[in-house]
Amino acid sequence: MRSFVLQTTLGFLLPLLAACLQPQIPSVKSFIQGSPTSAFRLTSRVQIIVNAPDAHTGSPSLLDFARTFKDDLISVTQFSHIPDIIIDSQPSLAQPHIFLSLGATSENLYFNGNPSREGYNFNISTRSYTITGMEPIAVWWGTRTLLQQVALVTGASHKGVIELPSGTGSDSPGWEVRGFMLDAGRHWFEASFIADLCIYASFFKIQSLHLHASDNLWNPSFLYGQDWRKLYSAFRFQPPAYSALSGIVPLRNESWSREEFTQLQTTCAAHGVALVPEIDTPGHSLVITKWKPELMIPGAPDNLNLSHPDTIPTIKSIWNEFLPWFSSLEVSIGADEYEAALADDYISFVNEMSSYISSQSGKSIRIWGTNEPSKTLSISTNVTIQHWNFPGDTIPVELTKKGYKVINSEQSFLYLDGKTSDGGQFPTELNQDLMWSGASDGGGWAPNIFSSTDSSNNTSPNDPNLRGAIMALWNDWGNNATTPLEIYYQLSRSLAVFGEKTWTGSGVQASALTRDQFDRVYPVLNAAAPGQNLNRAVQPQRGNVVYQYKTIIAPLRTSFDSVGPPYTLKFTVNPTSQDGVLFSGRDSKLHVRSLAFEDPSTQKFYWLNFTLLLNQETTVEIHATRESTYALINGQKYWWLTNLDIWGEYMQLANMSFAAPSSAIGVDGFAGRIKDVSLVLES
Repeated sequence: MRSFVLQTTLGFLLPLLAACLQPQIPSVKSFIQGSPTSAFRLTSRVQIIVNAPDAHTGSPSLLDFARTFKDDLISVTQFSHIPDIIIDSQPSLAQPHIFLSLGATSENLYFNGNPSREGYNFNISTRSYTITGMEPIAVWWGTRTLLQQVALVTGASHKGVIELPSGTGSDSPGWEVRGFMLDAGRHWFEASFIADLCIYASFFKIQSLHLHASDNLWNPSFLYGQDWRKLYSAFRFQPPAYSALSGIVPLRNESWSREEFTQLQTTCAAHGVALVPEIDTPGHSLVITKWKPELMIPGAPDNLNLSHPDTIPTIKSIWNEFLPWFSSLEVSIGADEYEAALADDYISFVNEMSSYISSQSGKSIRIWGTNEPSKTLSISTNVTIQHWNFPGDTIPVELTKKGYKVINSEQSFLYLDGKTSDGGQFPTELNQDLMWSGASDGGGWAPNIFSSTDSSNNTSPNDPNLRGAIMALWNDWGNNATTPLEIYYQLSRSLAVFGEKTWTGSGVQASALTRDQFDRVYPVLNAAAPGQNLNRAVQPQRGNVVYQYKTIIAPLRTSFDSVGPPYTLKFTVNPTSQDGVLFSGRDSKLHVRSLAFEDPSTQKFYWLNFTLLLNQETTVEIHATRESTYALINGQKYWWLTNLDIWGEYMQLANMSFAAPSSAIGVDGFAGRIKDVSLVLES
């Protein structure tokens, strides 16, 4: 037996199938190969067995995770079914099985030296695949490893039998915090979409979602003028109708009820992802000052006046209402970009909220790193600082030396903005050059890297106060900038590379992936990620043709809710009214009037610069990619665009991408005829 580095690429998958583990995302810490001619044969008869003494340990329990794993295994293998889960403490080798248990004996530490309960061991023989974890969450990560190996095999061809190499391995993450932040304060997202993001991120061993749940757009001409009340702001947690806080939610149709949010947390937790909510104060608080104008700083409606006697009691009342909703051990109070001249008020507020939230719920708090130039006060070291920029004294190496726990969200590496950013400041997805080779020492990014140009600003990987990292996707331009699926397109690859770098680091473990290996396996794993279908992938009726109809008797219902790009949708229409919907689906609707695409989740319309003539046939050919959508009509291209208000300084046109509205044809009052309809997937 020998130890080896995971260097095999997907191109050599079949000849080396029984000889080694395939590179995956994130990479496995260590694997010692068994016999190169033996393998675990996975078929639809495989038995999932949960060790009886461990089955009900934890919340979610080991059995809960096993049930989700069973569904995922069916999804990845495409078996029609597998046997029911068995709870037993002595599995028999007579039947090939996957055995899940607790009690891993090897000591697992994060790079900072703190003990990790996320480590697991796995043993693969001809009849058994055993995963033994420190806790149920550790076993869950072990099942992700198994599923990814299966996906890489089935990505080639398995003909009903999947072979995984024999051997023993161990794995554990380098950092405790491996998360992503979604700005839901300036863009509305339904809970079901966020749940799907949790499920997808979990496949790459991301362990938390930081949900930025209150904020406002920033446009100085509105904010500092007479029309400040008209600027978009939102608070996403919906208090009961009878609550004294009901006025804090201006858009109840853009907020989550307690039941919806509880289900969201449950779904994320069932996939190993903790949901960390953020209510942002005392800055970014326009939604509060619209409700209670007396609490704002005069002339700065988005900033709360902390010296007003009702301000802090009001904020405490908000947390009192919603703390019982939150299952996480931590919450974020935001606390960024507040007036530096009021540093003492700010520091006193942060410390008071830290003590208050702890006393009320036992939870600790996080804040964004903010320059607070006080010579008399300092923020409590009980507060975790989420670094994002380098103003003043918020230098991470200095913070950790002072005893602060730090999370890396440095914007130069880890910030994205929905659709675009001001002057191209942030990329569409995480910059791959920076992630793989952008550190000042020439290595790739890792959570200890805060600067690409000055290594003195970087901590060591084993800094005891470095907790990990959170990448962030902001939505500075509001609801009309993107559809939810466009946000997924920005996150999909980014979450995978981020999962590798926060689990393994760069240059710390010999097993770390190369960029070439990542590029080879990512498309396979992205397509296989179970439990959700954010790609809106479908099985066409034949070839690449999703469906094809010569004539339509409206309304017509299909078996396809939504189809992701790239695709071509072609049809001929003769409308007798400008009302009605030509095509409708889960993620989009195409209206007769101005051939407008509608995003059903935000109810935003995106008009095409074309009007269908009544009582006259027009042939329309719609081409969509993940970057854009256009119609070809009479030989001319017409693009679906949005107009973004960039900080109130200038307007910027941007392309829109829409999933095909494929579930219904000729609905919601459509009048006329539709014929020669075809929906075809493109490569």
